Amino acid sequence: MDAPKLGEALRVWARIGILSFGGPAAQIALMHREVVEERNWLTEKQFLNALSFCMLLPGPEAMQLATYAGWRINGTIGGLAAGLLFVLPGAFVILALATLYAVLGQVPLVEALFLGIKATVVVIVIEALLRISKKALHRVDHWAIAGMAFVGIFFFNIPFPLIVLAAALYGLFFNDKSTPDEPVLVRQPLGKLLKTVLIWLAIWWLPVLALDFATSQSILIEIAYFFSKLAVVTFGGAYAVLAYMGQDVVTLKGWLTAGQMMDGLGLAETTPGPLILVTEFVGFLAGFATGGWWLATVAAIVTLWVTFTPCFLWIFAGAPYIDWIGTQPRLRGALAAITAAVVGVILNLSIWFALHVFFTEVERQQIGLLTLWQPDLSSLDLTVLGLAILSGFLLLKRHWNVVWVLALAAAISLGVSLV
Repeated sequence: MDAPKLGEALRVWARIGILSFGGPAAQIALMHREVVEERNWLTEKQFLNALSFCMLLPGPEAMQLATYAGWRINGTIGGLAAGLLFVLPGAFVILALATLYAVLGQVPLVEALFLGIKATVVVIVIEALLRISKKALHRVDHWAIAGMAFVGIFFFNIPFPLIVLAAALYGLFFNDKSTPDEPVLVRQPLGKLLKTVLIWLAIWWLPVLALDFATSQSILIEIAYFFSKLAVVTFGGAYAVLAYMGQDVVTLKGWLTAGQMMDGLGLAETTPGPLILVTEFVGFLAGFATGGWWLATVAAIVTLWVTFTPCFLWIFAGAPYIDWIGTQPRLRGALAAITAAVVGVILNLSIWFALHVFFTEVERQQIGLLTLWQPDLSSLDLTVLGLAILSGFLLLKRHWNVVWVLALAAAISLGVSLV
């Protein structure tokens, strides 16, 4: 199929950005439906190769996958548009909710509204898991990799980078030796790669250095350097970021309390965009405590800049190599094994998300090296369970448009809370 015009693509990326609820699994599923299944802008192989590559990178894999898809379809402008449209709708919502939170302390009506959306998202995540596993798990050893990845991350809390590394090493040495269907693609010249890297390093760091020179607000400088470091060292998606960030911003820097950190996560989970937008909430509250709303808004913008600008660097530097990697037997084997591990990771996220949506109280138990999530059965939310069943019926059986299902579930949840 011919590449769409930029205007048509922009409408699709805006739609994805507005509807991208529920974390990476649901967002990847939505992207897959829009870009691969309905419009055939990317092939299944291109999508899975890109997904595997993005899972290797620090930062939000779904946003980076959108950026790659936009680049693949409409070049650099398309990649910028896709990445920005994936982030900005949620960023504006988080800014508004963070403002209400800072002033009021809580936003119960908004929480009620998005509870119905979360119920629908559970179904979307399960659908994503089924589709990706069906297309990614073709060999017995890949099923084994997916199972071990799930057990490792869900029960033993093994760091995601170690799981990816183990899967990649296995794929390198136990790979499919068959000849690729297409000829090997020529990689871009090294000079062009270095130029791309230098341009995006300048875009990332020149504003940070200018901020350091121009402002006397130390909180902005602290935020800029802290979240720049975070963008480089945190692999494994939003939950890996939260595990690292939560401890530092609460115990070391004192920007937030533990309760505020959890509230921020709740808001980020119930708004569109990547879950890593919780960093914007953290930056906003840190600025608000120091200098009120205007400083908080600037702090939120600084946080967004240093969190997401590196993502464009990783993608625009690496995107030209993704298809080439897919044509090399060993590298292709590594990517296939990583994709299998990703299935296990999505299963982990699916169960974790479902537990926290259906039950209001979920206790984490640590027995030696073993981690168990124990829901309080008496805390089962029957309204959410009913909405999930309804959403599953409408999406999987009746094939309703996801927009209408999300809207209906949100309206019912809000109505129940008001009654």
